[in-house]
Amino acid sequence: MLSLCVFVLLLQLIGMSLCQFPRPCANSEGLRTKECCPVWDGDGSACGALSGRGFCTEVLVSDEPHGPQYPHSGIDDRERWPLAFFNRTCRCAGNYGGFNCGECRFGYWGSNCAEYRESVRRNILTLSTAEQQKFISYLNLAKNTVSRDYVISTATRAEMGENGENPMFSDINTYDLFVWMHYYVSRDAFLGGPGNVWRDIDFAHESAAFLPWHRVFLLHWENEIRKLTGDFNFTIPYWDWRDAQSCEVCTDALMGGRNSLNPNLISPASVFSSWKVICTQPEEYNNREALCNATEEGPLLRNPGNHDPNRVTRLPTTADVDFTVGLPEYETGPMDRLSNMSFRNVLEGFASPETGMAMSGQSTMHNALHMFMNGSMSSVQGSANDPIFLLHHAFIDSIFERWLRTHQPLRTNYPRANAPIGHNDGYYMVPFLPLYRNGDYFLSDKVLGYEYAYLLDPGQFVQEFLTPYLQQAQQIWQWLLGAGILGALIAAVIATLLIVARRKWKRNLRRKRASSYGERQPLLQSSSEEGSASYQTTM
Repeated sequence: MLSLCVFVLLLQLIGMSLCQFPRPCANSEGLRTKECCPVWDGDGSACGALSGRGFCTEVLVSDEPHGPQYPHSGIDDRERWPLAFFNRTCRCAGNYGGFNCGECRFGYWGSNCAEYRESVRRNILTLSTAEQQKFISYLNLAKNTVSRDYVISTATRAEMGENGENPMFSDINTYDLFVWMHYYVSRDAFLGGPGNVWRDIDFAHESAAFLPWHRVFLLHWENEIRKLTGDFNFTIPYWDWRDAQSCEVCTDALMGGRNSLNPNLISPASVFSSWKVICTQPEEYNNREALCNATEEGPLLRNPGNHDPNRVTRLPTTADVDFTVGLPEYETGPMDRLSNMSFRNVLEGFASPETGMAMSGQSTMHNALHMFMNGSMSSVQGSANDPIFLLHHAFIDSIFERWLRTHQPLRTNYPRANAPIGHNDGYYMVPFLPLYRNGDYFLSDKVLGYEYAYLLDPGQFVQEFLTPYLQQAQQIWQWLLGAGILGALIAAVIATLLIVARRKWKRNLRRKRASSYGERQPLLQSSSEEGSASYQTTM
């Protein structure tokens, strides 16, 4: 009971929203007023205020200083997010969430968001064939369905006009929405003029927010698939790549095998061979000083194992993961890719999983898998084009969860100030709207309504895997009851027929025996009559 109360208390502190840009806010009016407080259809009020779901309020951003890695100010829309676009957004109450407070926070369900439910993410290699095929079909559906609620920005805020007179937003499919988000959060900063950019900037990598940001990213992706498919039991599977010698998920039955004619392409037997990528040409965008506008840029590329062996000497092992989880400090030193003995830096792959010391010219752990794929997944900004990205980051998130459970850190262990821009505790995650603070997701996945199958204790494991079958049984219990009664009646009729048949058989057998005895008797009598006195005498 106490733990449940703690969960609820923590959830009161965490905002739940969806990603940029909410369609109702992507217009001249939203840009002019700098307000993104959409109406909830349930009561016709902004943020569902009439129903007590939330209210429209001013955005207060953190003023804590960031590190020296980014020495500029006021030139990038992502600075002090989201103030370049909006300074008023919905703040949801209780367990409500969504950009208009019309949904529930992660882990909560029901019309009043009062039901807490824990979902389990499972190893893709242990799913049934039907479950694997369903996952692949959901991915392809997302790739071919325009997002109902969100659009992307195809220009900087300045290009849209001081009063938003030239809004530049575009539709995008549900899968590519998340590809674009991953591009946008990690892109270079434009300094003015063709090719004049600042590269040492990334709001989701190379520092403390790497793990919380990707945790929220996966939760949102999961939520969008559930809404798209109506399958609210859906969870992202993970690929446990510890000690792998090859890409075990690179088969036509799963994420696509290798094309026999061109090893850089996906096998034509896989649905992913028809996928087109976006946001994979950062140098072109920099030279044009333009954002990726989600134009298709060619086929999905992957050639696992044919990477630079000097950069990635091997895939991570169980020992590597165990060493990483054992590191007690989340961040150290400069809190970037040069940090030593930092759990985050080792797991991200900029430091050795054997010594904990930062390394240059080599990629380990998380980074090693990206480089090993040797294709679309190997470039940071476009890496989410490859659906293996989801399986990989789900497993990375599970290692983060192991570390949280092992060390049970206080929130004060997360850097409050002086981390690279975008990574301090109080910084709102780019480009999510309404808003999420980095430090709010420096906590166990159980508070967020999900779990990993291999981290369950034995009792939970059995319960979790029996639950789906029990739920199915509950849904069809009337049919099962009727079938059971009908089966019992049929069994009773069959049993009765068998009993009757057996009785008739026994009766006929007795008659036959009696009949046979009557036929032999005269012979005995005849024999006596013919002189068997002794026998007759005996009788």
